[in-house]
Amino acid sequence: MSYSALQIWGIIGALAIGTFLIRFSFLGLIGNRDMPPIVLRLLRYTPVAVLPGLVAPLVLWPAATGGQPDAVRLIAAAVALAVGLWTKQVIWAILAGFGALYTGLAVAQLL
Repeated sequence: MSYSALQIWGIIGALAIGTFLIRFSFLGLIGNRDMPPIVLRLLRYTPVAVLPGLVAPLVLWPAATGGQPDAVRLIAAAVALAVGLWTKQVIWAILAGFGALYTGLAVAQLL
């Protein structure tokens, strides 16, 4: 099925309006009110849930290997997890995973 340029821009506009309304319904309508303590507590876990959700597909089904799991990426993820648990610092976990990934890729290139 082929779409015209006008139809594509219409779809983009409809999605933009829909996304705005979904976010506005939460942030705009109740954003200036005090939230219950349980909601505030649960919102603290949002970044903790989003980051693994973004990273897991890149580790388990990397495009660089055609979607096949790769030992180098699994090891780098394990290193990042271990450093994160040890230091309790996200930046150190990211840097350790980054270093382990590129070190592993360099070693694999030599072999």
